[in-house]
Amino acid sequence: MQNLNKSRILFVDDEPEILRSLERITKKLDAVILTASSGQDALDIINECAVDVIVSDFNMPNMDGNQLLEQVAEISPETVRMVLTGHGDMEMIVNLINNGHIWGFLQKPWDNFDLIIKLKQALQLQQVLAERTLMRRTIDQYQKYHKSSFEGFIGDSVAMQFVYSCIEQSAPSNASVFITGPSGAGKEVAAQAIHRLSKRKNGPFIALNCAAIPSELMESEIFGHIKGAFSGAVSNRDGAASLANGGSLFLDEIGEMDIGLQAKLLRFIQTGCFQKVGSGKEEKVDIRFISATNREPQIAIAEHKLREDLFYRLNVISIDLPALNERDNDILKLAEHFLSHFSDIEGKVFAGFSSGAEALINTYSWPGNVRQLQNIIHSSTVMSEGPLISEKIIAQQLGRQNKQEEPVFNTKVQSDFSTINQTNQTTNAPQGNHSPSSIITLAEVEKQAIEQAIDSCQDNIVKAASELGVSPSTLYRKIQQWQTSPAE
Repeated sequence: MQNLNKSRILFVDDEPEILRSLERITKKLDAVILTASSGQDALDIINECAVDVIVSDFNMPNMDGNQLLEQVAEISPETVRMVLTGHGDMEMIVNLINNGHIWGFLQKPWDNFDLIIKLKQALQLQQVLAERTLMRRTIDQYQKYHKSSFEGFIGDSVAMQFVYSCIEQSAPSNASVFITGPSGAGKEVAAQAIHRLSKRKNGPFIALNCAAIPSELMESEIFGHIKGAFSGAVSNRDGAASLANGGSLFLDEIGEMDIGLQAKLLRFIQTGCFQKVGSGKEEKVDIRFISATNREPQIAIAEHKLREDLFYRLNVISIDLPALNERDNDILKLAEHFLSHFSDIEGKVFAGFSSGAEALINTYSWPGNVRQLQNIIHSSTVMSEGPLISEKIIAQQLGRQNKQEEPVFNTKVQSDFSTINQTNQTTNAPQGNHSPSSIITLAEVEKQAIEQAIDSCQDNIVKAASELGVSPSTLYRKIQQWQTSPAE
């Protein structure tokens, strides 16, 4: 059995002795050596398996080396092409090399050492060509499928491109989908996207938040009940199972469901059959299950919050949504989208965000993810008259939401900010009531934190960025802004 990880060299010559000689000389190369006695035999081999280097005799009956290598170039452009030639063909060979038709040649009679050297060079070249081709195909593929928005999502980060791809691939299937991600990351948006792109798109989409429904009512919410089943059951009522028939049932925060009820849910998922509370009649429905949780599933299982057998039944296809602060430059795009949306709703006109507001939006940790960002932009739209949403307005809304006057940045940045604030309080602040002049702006706090980090890292921007938990490009951009713009 051939080693698929090894390179392949194909020798083509109509003289068996030459092929045997080439095999013998090159047997110590870390490569699979293949031989063919004609051009057609060589093409048959190339059509069956990839060949990294082909070395063909120039003068052969029926199909000469030039004709063979022309076809090889069309079939496998990454294959490095060489010819074996005598002195009489040199002018033609040089023209072929200059035209890019072949890479090189071996002259008969060849020097064994020169043969090995040229073959090693050819193998190295093939690796470069293969990597270049792979990169080109990857870029083409990325550009072809790259999306700046998708089924309710906004953002073109690499992390979200992967999410979009997962949704597109999983949607046509009837397999259960399990979505994980932090609160506010868009799990229901993903579930709705899966439904809209599925064969069930014309059927109902029913969402059930397992964390928002009291445990004593959950069974009725899922399966429904009949009149008199319990106190307050004054009439028959269909549950989510009946309502979702022919469509999709989204069980959000599945880990919050009572562990005893999870056993009944497991049987329902396995069989499609259920009974309404208080009824002895079994009903059967056709449902696709989509589930979600903000818990780490394995931790929830270990804590007996989620049945292991239920998880594996629901987790046929997994989709993990990234936190907002993991989505590169999506944050500002989302903020701009929300600003446009809420400007229309509130009947206001805004030109955008100030530079300070943009910096604050980009550096804030957004523990509430997209949902929090959406709410902050909405409240900022209401509380601002424009034409720009200022840094002060964003900071005020974050302060109210966090019940503090200063927004929380990522851990490392916050630590630096706290140190600077303490320093300013002890060295600059007057005793008694604080005057407005003693208060420094968030932009100044941020600048001092960055300068302190750069100084501590001995002007190493990359290291400073790592310590602050931001990208080096962010620091370079901010430094450039300080150099070209007056201090706010």
